[in-house]
Amino acid sequence: MERRMDIEVNGHVFTADMEDNSSVDALFELLEKGPVTIVMEDYADMEKVGDLGATLPRNDMRLDTEAGDVILYQGRSLVIYYDRNTWSLTPLGKITGVSGNILKSVLGPGSVEVTLSIGG
Repeated sequence: MERRMDIEVNGHVFTADMEDNSSVDALFELLEKGPVTIVMEDYADMEKVGDLGATLPRNDMRLDTEAGDVILYQGRSLVIYYDRNTWSLTPLGKITGVSGNILKSVLGPGSVEVTLSIGG
């Protein structure tokens, strides 16, 4: 069964196709209790990152990220990439059908509130 997560930010809703791993299982257990809103900040002009408020299992692997990748960093931080990076990270999912420039524009400069929910 394919799982999806909705990511709402600044009036836009993006949908991410989720990976099949224990990190996503734990994230969906959290989301089954209701949507989760986190504050995300810019980092290194390539991503937004924010504390999930919970620690999830890690499934780190060396990844070459690209725009739209949704990643778990150090078990507690959710990352949305709008540019490329290579690092040891846990893949959570991929926002489809949107460019890095559009993601960066919608996520905006500075901090932003992002709401995660189980997608349809």
